Amino acid sequence: MDNLLSIVTFLPALAALILLVFLRGDDEAANRNAKWLALIATSATFLISLFILAQFDPENTGFQMVEQGEWLLGLQYKMGVDGISVLFVMLTTFMMPLVIAASWDVSHRVKEYMIAFLLLETLMLGVFMALDLVLFYLFFEAGLIPMFLIIGIWGGKNRIYASFKFFLYTFLGSVLMLVAMVAMFADAGTTDIEQLLVHQFGSETFSILGVQIVGGLQTLLFLAFFASFAVKMPMWPVHTWLPDAHVQAPTAGSVVLAAILLKMGGYGFLRFSLPMFPVGADVLTPLVLWMSAIAIVYTSLVALVQEDMKKLIAYSSVAHMGYVTMGIFAGNQQGIDGAIFQMISHGFISGALFLCVGVIYDRMHTRDIDAYGGLVNRMPAYALIFMLFTMANVGLPGTSGFIGEFLTLMGIFQVNTWIAAVATSGVILSAAYALWLYRRVVMGDLIKESLKTITDMTRRERAIFAPLVIATILFGVYPAPILDTIGPSVEALVSNYQTALAAAETATQVAVNH
Repeated sequence: MDNLLSIVTFLPALAALILLVFLRGDDEAANRNAKWLALIATSATFLISLFILAQFDPENTGFQMVEQGEWLLGLQYKMGVDGISVLFVMLTTFMMPLVIAASWDVSHRVKEYMIAFLLLETLMLGVFMALDLVLFYLFFEAGLIPMFLIIGIWGGKNRIYASFKFFLYTFLGSVLMLVAMVAMFADAGTTDIEQLLVHQFGSETFSILGVQIVGGLQTLLFLAFFASFAVKMPMWPVHTWLPDAHVQAPTAGSVVLAAILLKMGGYGFLRFSLPMFPVGADVLTPLVLWMSAIAIVYTSLVALVQEDMKKLIAYSSVAHMGYVTMGIFAGNQQGIDGAIFQMISHGFISGALFLCVGVIYDRMHTRDIDAYGGLVNRMPAYALIFMLFTMANVGLPGTSGFIGEFLTLMGIFQVNTWIAAVATSGVILSAAYALWLYRRVVMGDLIKESLKTITDMTRRERAIFAPLVIATILFGVYPAPILDTIGPSVEALVSNYQTALAAAETATQVAVNH
């Protein structure tokens, strides 16, 4: 099928346009039609995206199914996938029908709500498929707008504050990336990502205002991109927007934020930072590794004292993203394999945990941990599913959470044993806060009067969790489909990274000898 990537990318946007133009009224029938159209569009997008996976050849480490042409003002339209991006595309199309199904009870401005999520899916898919700097930047930045509206219109009490904080943090980080992109175009004469991956940016040390910039232009470009991707991940200490955004966002917004939007930062590191600026990455790797280690321990300790369920899971997300950045900047096969696996797995697990919070929030309209207790007596099915994802979040062997953490720790152990030791303590801390949450919400006697009439999960809610349960257990027991897909591309990335570092070192020695 020709133009498969474009069809998958823009199908949700087409559905949003149909909703905007043809759906009139705000009555119950119109709202139901809006929900069904969004569900059908996202499900169709997922089914069509399976053809991308079917046609994808993991042994080919280059970009596949490339679509190229000119669009507005002579800018290049270029899309493609490789072993690193194809699974993020699949994760996005897999999660979105579940997100729409989880939004079935929304009653306020339903048409606009569905349009926002459909546009968001198109923009997220575009980020993972774009092979042109300008195109990537447009998708990357435009994704802020629907999420800003989702939090700001359908969020909680402090939604305006949270939405502006989310927007300003992520937007300011990206301004530096735009400046770096202009500098890259000036240096390489192209915005084609495929060509930029083989272009060598200057790595000669120079001085600015008396400060020696080791790694030269590469270090400056790396820092500019790092500012954007670190906020998006989010890394400590620029993570403070995330708990606010999660707490105020509607359940579906939190799921998208945790499952897909955070992964754009990790994807950016793998697509730009390591392959394009290897010397800059090498210079700043110790800083990034220690930032990641601090993030794991610090945010796990902060999670331990939270009273709001969503805030606890949000801090848990920051800690898990610490493993991701650590694995990526370990710069070896196990580390990067583990980081990508962790991102995919975290998409299922964290998304499911936010859905778990949504299930009881819909019934009780509070996220306070103290408001619950003894739910196992009234909601046995819920207690079972919540337990599975709590254990997966901790990294229990047999769940997908274990594979990613184990591989990243193996990768970092080869680079720095001290950082590996600090990061491993995060596994113990994650068990502490996750089990503490589960114990207080689910276990014990049912004392509170308000909980005595609470009902167990509906058929729709169980259907939403079923694919997530299957994915979490399947990839925990049999991780080969993911590792085999990413393996060759990661191997090529690591090999090119090491080669570029060796070449830069040789060039430096030659310059010194002369």
